[in-house]
Amino acid sequence: MRIHKEGIAIILIVLALITSLNLLFFHFIKNGLIQSLLVILSISFFFLVVWFFRNPSRPVDTNPLAINCPADGRIVAAEPAFEDEYFRDSCLQVSIFMSPLNVHLNRYPVSGTVCYARYHPGKYLVAWHPKSSLLNERSTVVIRDDQGREVLVRQIAGAVARRIITYSVEGQRVEQGGELGFIRFGSRVDLFLPPGTKLNVKIGQNVRGNRTILGYFESAR
Repeated sequence: MRIHKEGIAIILIVLALITSLNLLFFHFIKNGLIQSLLVILSISFFFLVVWFFRNPSRPVDTNPLAINCPADGRIVAAEPAFEDEYFRDSCLQVSIFMSPLNVHLNRYPVSGTVCYARYHPGKYLVAWHPKSSLLNERSTVVIRDDQGREVLVRQIAGAVARRIITYSVEGQRVEQGGELGFIRFGSRVDLFLPPGTKLNVKIGQNVRGNRTILGYFESAR
């Protein structure tokens, strides 16, 4: 199992803390049953932390008409909406809720050039709250493809997620399926797509980054 680079330092810190706490508890607690239980709980917790930062290999066949899913999770919104930060116009919004058990690496849904990248500090409402896209800590990235179509991806912190990492830089050329960023410990990703995009997902559907196609641009046949 590959581990994402964003998790290496945290995994090492957790391992050091668990080891230190177990040694401390074993010094004061001599009951073998309790010691065994502590070891099992410690190993389980450490495995969950390692599992959270897994980075599965998911090659993608690039398709200029397809909009790939940027994250693992569940679709919680797929509807027309007004986007008021960049487009300031009506778009199609697709929102993906990521539980702590999902892969938390975010990927570029299309190939193109990053024409807008902004980080916004904010609150930590639960990720499925309808206002989380406007009020929570978030990062907004817009990719313009070679045909001039623009797709906005917004990483949103949740009640547990307290660290949004975005690799995008304005002017950077990016490829469909490449690493956009990482969100730690539960969050949400919103996409705002051009009107006329043919959606390929529905609310409640489980999706996977680089595996699910969220929709197709209007010119698709």
